[in-house]
Amino acid sequence: MADNPNPQIQAEEAPPQRTMAEQRRKWLSILGAVVVGVALIFTLYHFLIGVRHVSTDNAYVGADTAQITPLVAGPVQTVRVANTQIVHKGDILVTLDPADAQIEVEKAAADLAQAERQFRQTRATGGALQAQVGARDSDIERAQAEMAAAQSAYDKAKVDLDRRQSLAKSGAVSGDELTSATNAFAAARSQLAVAKAGIAQARANRVAARENYNANQQLIQGSEQDNPDVAAARSKLDTAKLDLARTVIRAPFDGVIAQRNVQVGQRIAAGTPIMTVVPLANMYVDANYKEGQLKKVRIGQKAHLTADIYGRSVVYHGTVIGLAGGTGSAFAIIPAQNATGNWIKVVQRLPVRILLDPAELKAHPLRVGLSMDATIDVGG
Repeated sequence: MADNPNPQIQAEEAPPQRTMAEQRRKWLSILGAVVVGVALIFTLYHFLIGVRHVSTDNAYVGADTAQITPLVAGPVQTVRVANTQIVHKGDILVTLDPADAQIEVEKAAADLAQAERQFRQTRATGGALQAQVGARDSDIERAQAEMAAAQSAYDKAKVDLDRRQSLAKSGAVSGDELTSATNAFAAARSQLAVAKAGIAQARANRVAARENYNANQQLIQGSEQDNPDVAAARSKLDTAKLDLARTVIRAPFDGVIAQRNVQVGQRIAAGTPIMTVVPLANMYVDANYKEGQLKKVRIGQKAHLTADIYGRSVVYHGTVIGLAGGTGSAFAIIPAQNATGNWIKVVQRLPVRILLDPAELKAHPLRVGLSMDATIDVGG
């Protein structure tokens, strides 16, 4: 039997064992309190804050870029920008050789001058045509006077012929006198017919002169500026000037140059993409949220975002402006075929567009394609 020969020593060792057990229970109590506290904090955060926000790190910066394409064809004279260069609205990007466009402007200007001169000439002709109408009226009056004289001669010749024919039966008039009277009557009748034809001709000439005058008046109706020929020539001149102005290609807005693929001396056709301008002040974020997160997402809700390029020290504020019309897989070139025997459900994501604050973008510029963390406040 191996009893402790010294009971006093055993009594002295017992208190330290109780102290260690008490300390263990104390630390366990503290650990339990910490766990309960953390769980309580997490629960409070979830119900007070977490349920009011939805977050994703599947978000990327986007922008409505401008693809620069010339509106006229021509050889490149100068290229004044390079990739990554920042430009401002109105800055010259590229100039084309303006020689051909300048020739077209001069030709159109000459055509306009010719059209204006033709209008003034036509207007001046109107006076002459009006005078011709007056002259044709005089011709009618003259023809009418001639017909009146011919009518009188005809009546006299007819009376003379009738008298001699009545006297010829009694032998008071010789055959020669009767023949002369008959011939005179025939001549008077012919002259009367000619006079009547002259009146018809004079009236027809007056109608033609009046029609010419009316046609001329239609050509010069209104002012010179309203004349169709002048307006068409002026439109061609404006088009030529516009084409000349388009040989200078300018930046449509403030931004940075990307994808420049044009060189001096290269001949480019109208509509050929030569570079892209990416705006710096008007950007948005396409945040791809899981379909289960979209229950409370609405247009107009506020969001805060951080960019990997700056870290969490820089916070952007934005507004939800729209939800995409379909998921990425729905618009894929080869869409998923779910009607198969080995189907496995995959959680889909829907792009949510968030417009960023231009002032914050100016202070901390972003670039298209950068990664973002987006959190939307859905409790508002």
